[in-house]
Amino acid sequence: MRRLLAALLSLIVPLPAAAELKVVADFPNGSARVEAIDQQTRTIRVLPYPHLDRGWVCWWYFKVEGIQPGDTISLDVGGGVWATPERASFSTDNRTWKHTAPGERQKDRITYRQRVDATTAWFAWGPPFTLKDAQELVQRWATQSPHATAFELTRSKEGRVVPGLRVAQQGVKDEERLGIWVNARQHAWESGSSWVCKGFIDWLLSDEPAAETLRRKASVAIIPIMDVDNVERGAGGKNQKPHDHNRDWSDEAVWPEVQAAIKEITALNQAGRFDLFVDLHNPDAGSRNPFFVVPPTELLSPVRRQNLDSFLHACRAEMTGPLTLSPTSRQHGAKYDPKNWRRISKNWVCTHSRDHVVAVCLETSWNTPHSTTEGYQRVGRELGRGIERYFRESRRSGGKETP
Repeated sequence: MRRLLAALLSLIVPLPAAAELKVVADFPNGSARVEAIDQQTRTIRVLPYPHLDRGWVCWWYFKVEGIQPGDTISLDVGGGVWATPERASFSTDNRTWKHTAPGERQKDRITYRQRVDATTAWFAWGPPFTLKDAQELVQRWATQSPHATAFELTRSKEGRVVPGLRVAQQGVKDEERLGIWVNARQHAWESGSSWVCKGFIDWLLSDEPAAETLRRKASVAIIPIMDVDNVERGAGGKNQKPHDHNRDWSDEAVWPEVQAAIKEITALNQAGRFDLFVDLHNPDAGSRNPFFVVPPTELLSPVRRQNLDSFLHACRAEMTGPLTLSPTSRQHGAKYDPKNWRRISKNWVCTHSRDHVVAVCLETSWNTPHSTTEGYQRVGRELGRGIERYFRESRRSGGKETP
């Protein structure tokens, strides 16, 4: 009997101990300050990493190692409303991003629970879009399409190249083209705006007839990331010192990206080849629909107001959702920012361009079930269709007629 018992015991293989969870964020755009890891409950308590004078502390993005496939990882994230979206983004390859289930909120913290069928996973405030992603997007289209040309807007304060893309159908004289400028990510944490920008670029260089029409009519300059340094650092950027990129538009601009954008836009305007400016952002946590922010009424002449109304009408007809464009727009004037309201990019463009030019900011909501890579890119495609419709349908006042 003893021999039988010994034989049976020898067949019992002890279960391996669970690997220890580890958080890694020392990569471009990474951000995490680990408070605690409970290896037994597989719970990670974390905050966004604070970067002194680099803007809001709201962005987090990190890798979790040591997962046993099938584990449910609990992320307990603090930092207040801006750092705690209803759903986190996660990936098992750091390329394809999905939402977690809605988190459980307690005061200024939220807990997300996600089953992971891999040994490693990445978690983030929203789907990351890094400088490398911008470089790859620009280079891919510059290589694949005869209508796209990569360019360097400038180099950042820390020496990074700020990539841009010019799109224009071949065979049309430059002087006959409309001029469009689109930039994203003046606030580094607003990763969704770069995904909207990607959707716009992919649409503009597609075979869709409306995209081909817009390429023939216009030359479009696109900057997927303006604040490249803070994106790489993993900082928020909003309200950084001395002020953020979207409060820098003036003759005394301190950020090289803004200086370069002002120079290019000024040259286009002086040549009579500037017609539309679109600045891409993400808004407050409570906004459930994308909306346009427009210059305050006191900056709008009758001509500019007429063209702006036509543009908004065209976009509302095309941007049908599921991230549906709000039927109302907002103004950012002296009440919004008494000190710097004239230095906000769209307001600066409004006061430094010919009377027919439309200048707007598109705020795409980030705290909804549809605020995903595909949802954002759909907004970008629909924005493109709205722009094409505006130039096709509108008999614009104050400028050259649409070709």
